[in-house]
Parts: sequence; structure tokens; C-alpha cells
Amino acid sequence: METRLHASTDNSGISVAIPGGETDSRARFWTQEQRTSIDLSVTLGDIRLSNPVMPASGCFGPELGTLVPLDELGALVTKTVFAAVRSGNPAHRITETPDGMLNSVGIPSPGIDEFRSRVLPRYLATNVPTIISVGGLTVAEYWTATEQLAGHGAAALEVNVSCPNLEHGGLAIGTDAATVERVVSGVVARSHVPVFVKLTPNVTSIVDIARAAERAGATAITVANTFPAMSVDATRRTAVLGNGVGGLSGPAVKPIALRLVWQAARAVDIPVIGCGGISSARDVLEFLLAGASAVQVGTANFARPYAMAEIVRELGPLLAASGTMSVSEVVGSLRV
Repeated sequence: METRLHASTDNSGISVAIPGGETDSRARFWTQEQRTSIDLSVTLGDIRLSNPVMPASGCFGPELGTLVPLDELGALVTKTVFAAVRSGNPAHRITETPDGMLNSVGIPSPGIDEFRSRVLPRYLATNVPTIISVGGLTVAEYWTATEQLAGHGAAALEVNVSCPNLEHGGLAIGTDAATVERVVSGVVARSHVPVFVKLTPNVTSIVDIARAAERAGATAITVANTFPAMSVDATRRTAVLGNGVGGLSGPAVKPIALRLVWQAARAVDIPVIGCGGISSARDVLEFLLAGASAVQVGTANFARPYAMAEIVRELGPLLAASGTMSVSEVVGSLRV
């Protein structure tokens, strides 16, 4: 039976039900002091985060700081920025699916200049480590964007290699190990901060791409981006999304994302950031067990903007209930 967590609405703590649904000698009421005795900190290269929870790129913004205590998150991840201005895909861009969401936003971007002057300062003002997601339609665009972002306060860069490669017929850059290695090595050479690489799941072998990123000098890899899918309006006989197809995210993809994280974590010696269908502390624990050192929360933020803060507050008691006092004890401990 699943672990069930119940957050109290007052300031005194969180009530935790132990696996099995019955009262257990380990069950207790956790005060703020007791919650903070659990070590939730994680290290990604030379970056130390207070906890492993951060938003997925494109699924959260600093404007939600009036609703969510951003200082409780481990890090913030920006929307993907390109060197040039991008308008994105035609409407309709987002639609719900059973247990998930389809998006075909097309990654609109204000360009580097606008991003540096108007967008980035709002992230940096939160005093939470900011990870800038960088995109490119060509190999050189990644390098250009990296150079233009140097010295502007990012704690790290996350290279989004799921972008279409205009130099090779529009195939995602992240589907070819040699291209990934070329992109990432160029970014690493031009960056003064750690470089993470967000991988696409749409490959024959996630292991080959993960190893290519590691060879190129990546500090960590994020596994994984959305899965290609489609929604059809049978009455109108049209695709729901303006672009026809989009990226599937949410609970429906979690089992696939877990497998990819497990495979990647066993193949590389750098940290893995898990992403895909995470909406609860229990989900985070599963990804940690599979080998993730940190996680990103995406679709859950749309329905519950407070989801990440809720997860952080519930993670400590959940770890303690399983006899664990730190995140590091859990990472990669899955028995298969």
C-alpha cells in the first residue's frame, strides 16, 4: 500500500502516515525543528542546493513568488532562451490528456538581450540559485547564447538539446550522440559555471546520449524531456494542437521517465536530475531510488502552483519514516 502524506494547515508541523496505512511506532507529528533535522541538501558538481526540488524549464516563473515561497526550493530553472527572438508555434498550444498534458508551445524566446535586461533579474532577485536553460537551432547558436550569458549571475546552465537542428533537417539535436558531444563541449568551453544537459527521451539509447554529454564535460544531465504525442478532435476531425503534435508530460510518462533515469544513472558518473510526472514527495523518493540526485517538477505546477513547496515540506518526514536521514543515503539504492 502506498505511503500517504497529509500536510497540516497550521504552523506546527506535518502529520505522516507510515506505509501500510496503520499506526506504527515510527509515526509521529513532525515539528519544524524535527523536519529540518533531515538533510535534504544535494550537490551537483560544485553547486550545493538546500534540497533536490526545482521546476522544469518552461513550467514555472518568478511571477509566482507572490503565491509560492520560492526560497524553499532548491533552485529555479528559467524558460529556454535562444540567442535570437522566437515567436513559438501556432495556437492551440496546450491541451489536457488523461493523466497528463500535451504542449506545443514551440519555446518562444525574447532573445538574449531582452532576457538579460528584463527576465533574468526577476529570477536572480529570489536569492535562489538560478539555472538558465539554453536552446539553439544550430550548434553555433548554443555557443553564442552561452557567450552572451557569461557573467550574468547564473548558478549553472542547462543545455536543452531537444531543439530541432536546422542544419540537419530539423531532427532534434539530442538524438545524435556526436552532435550532443559537439554542442556540450562548446558550451563547457565557453561557460564559467557548471553545465547541465537536458536529454530528449526520443532516442534508441539514452545511455549513448548520456555518455556523450559526460564525455563533453557536462556536470549533470537532466532526464528527460517530453514525449511526442497527439490529441485528436473527432468531431471536427482535426488535431487539437495547432502544430499537430506536441510533447506529453504529467503522471502518464512517469514510469517511462523512471526507467530512463535508472538506465542513465547506471551508465554515467555524473549526477542525474530526474524529470517526468513528478507531483508528490513519494514520486521524488522513487526517482531518488532509481538514481536521480535531484528532480524537476513540471506539469504539476500548472494545476497546483504550490506543488514544489508542498513536496519539499513532505520529503523530510517521508525519508525519516523509511529510516533515512538524508537524500544522499537514498540516491541509487533501488534493488532490482
